[in-house]
Amino acid sequence: MTIDSTHVEVSATPDQIVEFLKDANNLIHLLPQDKISDFKSSTDECSFKVQGGVVISLIQDGHEGNSKLFLKSGKSSPFPFKLTIFISPNETGSSGYIHFDGEVNMFLKMMVEKPLTNLFNYMSEKLKQHFSA
Repeated sequence: MTIDSTHVEVSATPDQIVEFLKDANNLIHLLPQDKISDFKSSTDECSFKVQGGVVISLIQDGHEGNSKLFLKSGKSSPFPFKLTIFISPNETGSSGYIHFDGEVNMFLKMMVEKPLTNLFNYMSEKLKQHFSA
Protein backbone atom coordinates (compact mmCIF):
# COMPACT_ATOMS: atom_id res chain seq x y z
CA MET A 1 0.00 0.00 0.00
CA THR A 2 1.31 3.45 -0.87
CA ILE A 3 0.12 6.87 0.25
CA ASP A 4 1.32 10.32 -0.76
CA SER A 5 0.59 13.30 1.47
CA THR A 6 -0.53 16.64 0.12
CA HIS A 7 2.29 18.66 -1.41
CA VAL A 8 3.22 21.71 0.66
CA GLU A 9 5.28 24.84 0.16
CA VAL A 10 7.76 25.42 3.00
CA SER A 11 9.53 28.71 3.73
CA ALA A 12 12.91 27.06 4.24
CA THR A 13 15.71 25.70 2.10
CA PRO A 14 15.96 21.96 1.50
CA ASP A 15 19.12 21.97 3.68
CA GLN A 16 17.22 23.50 6.61
CA ILE A 17 14.39 20.98 6.28
CA VAL A 18 16.72 17.97 6.06
CA GLU A 19 18.73 19.17 9.08
CA PHE A 20 15.51 19.54 11.08
CA LEU A 21 14.13 16.14 10.05
CA LYS A 22 17.42 14.24 10.47
CA ASP A 23 16.98 14.62 14.24
CA ALA A 24 14.17 12.24 15.25
CA ASN A 25 13.67 14.33 18.41
CA ASN A 26 12.10 16.98 16.16
CA LEU A 27 9.38 14.68 14.85
CA ILE A 28 7.26 15.42 17.91
CA HIS A 29 6.65 18.87 16.43
CA LEU A 30 4.94 17.28 13.41
CA LEU A 31 2.62 14.87 15.24
CA PRO A 32 -0.95 15.56 16.44
CA GLN A 33 -0.43 15.95 20.19
CA ASP A 34 -4.06 15.08 20.97
CA LYS A 35 -3.76 11.72 19.18
CA ILE A 36 -0.41 10.43 20.47
CA SER A 37 1.14 9.65 23.83
CA ASP A 38 4.36 8.22 25.27
CA PHE A 39 6.63 9.93 22.73
CA LYS A 40 10.25 8.77 23.20
CA SER A 41 13.14 9.77 21.00
CA SER A 42 16.83 10.00 20.32
CA THR A 43 18.54 11.62 17.35
CA ASP A 44 18.16 8.41 15.29
CA GLU A 45 14.74 7.06 16.22
CA CYS A 46 11.44 7.75 17.94
CA SER A 47 8.38 5.86 19.09
CA PHE A 48 4.92 6.88 20.19
CA LYS A 49 1.53 5.42 20.94
CA VAL A 50 -1.40 6.36 18.74
CA GLN A 51 -5.06 6.26 19.73
CA GLY A 52 -6.05 2.63 20.12
CA GLY A 53 -2.78 1.78 21.88
CA VAL A 54 -0.71 0.88 18.80
CA VAL A 55 2.97 1.75 19.11
CA ILE A 56 4.72 3.19 16.06
CA SER A 57 8.49 3.40 15.92
CA LEU A 58 10.47 5.26 13.28
CA ILE A 59 14.17 4.86 12.57
CA GLN A 60 16.28 7.25 10.50
CA ASP A 61 17.40 5.40 7.37
CA GLY A 62 19.62 7.97 5.66
CA HIS A 63 19.10 10.69 3.11
CA GLU A 64 19.90 11.47 -0.49
CA GLY A 65 21.52 14.89 -0.47
CA ASN A 66 18.93 17.47 0.48
CA SER A 67 16.18 16.05 -1.74
CA LYS A 68 15.10 12.87 0.09
CA LEU A 69 15.02 11.72 3.69
CA PHE A 70 14.31 8.09 4.54
CA LEU A 71 12.64 6.62 7.64
CA LYS A 72 11.66 3.02 8.28
CA SER A 73 9.53 1.19 10.80
CA GLY A 74 11.11 -0.12 13.97
CA LYS A 75 10.50 -3.45 15.70
CA SER A 76 7.47 -2.29 17.68
CA SER A 77 5.51 -1.07 14.64
CA PRO A 78 2.50 -3.21 13.73
CA PHE A 79 3.73 -3.79 10.13
CA PRO A 80 6.85 -2.99 8.09
CA PHE A 81 6.86 0.31 6.22
CA LYS A 82 9.12 3.00 4.80
CA LEU A 83 8.61 6.75 4.66
CA THR A 84 10.36 8.92 2.11
CA ILE A 85 10.19 12.68 2.49
CA PHE A 86 10.69 14.35 -0.88
CA ILE A 87 12.01 17.93 -0.89
CA SER A 88 12.72 20.18 -3.84
CA PRO A 89 13.79 23.83 -3.96
CA ASN A 90 11.48 26.48 -5.39
CA GLU A 91 11.32 30.28 -5.59
CA THR A 92 10.02 30.74 -2.02
CA GLY A 93 12.01 27.98 -0.28
CA SER A 94 11.00 24.37 -0.87
CA SER A 95 8.13 22.11 -1.71
CA GLY A 96 7.69 18.57 -0.57
CA TYR A 97 5.55 15.66 0.49
CA ILE A 98 5.66 12.39 2.42
CA HIS A 99 5.49 9.05 0.60
CA PHE A 100 4.45 5.97 2.60
CA ASP A 101 5.10 2.41 1.40
CA GLY A 102 3.83 -0.28 3.76
CA GLU A 103 3.34 -4.02 3.71
CA VAL A 104 -0.33 -4.09 4.68
CA ASN A 105 -2.90 -6.82 3.95
CA MET A 106 -6.28 -5.89 2.44
CA PHE A 107 -8.16 -6.07 5.76
CA LEU A 108 -5.66 -3.85 7.54
CA LYS A 109 -5.53 -1.49 4.56
CA MET A 110 -9.25 -0.76 4.95
CA MET A 111 -8.65 0.14 8.60
CA VAL A 112 -5.47 2.21 8.31
CA GLU A 113 -5.54 3.94 4.92
CA LYS A 114 -7.66 6.95 5.91
CA PRO A 115 -6.01 7.55 9.34
CA LEU A 116 -2.53 7.28 7.80
CA THR A 117 -3.44 9.63 4.94
CA ASN A 118 -4.76 12.13 7.49
CA LEU A 119 -1.61 11.74 9.61
CA PHE A 120 0.79 12.36 6.71
CA ASN A 121 -1.23 15.36 5.51
CA TYR A 122 -1.17 16.72 9.08
CA MET A 123 2.61 16.19 9.33
CA SER A 124 3.18 17.98 6.02
CA GLU A 125 1.12 20.96 7.18
CA LYS A 126 2.93 21.06 10.54
CA LEU A 127 6.30 21.12 8.75
CA LYS A 128 5.06 24.06 6.68
CA GLN A 129 3.86 25.84 9.85
CA HIS A 130 7.10 25.12 11.73
CA PHE A 131 9.16 27.05 9.20
CA SER A 132 6.68 29.88 8.73
CA ALA A 133 6.59 30.75 12.44
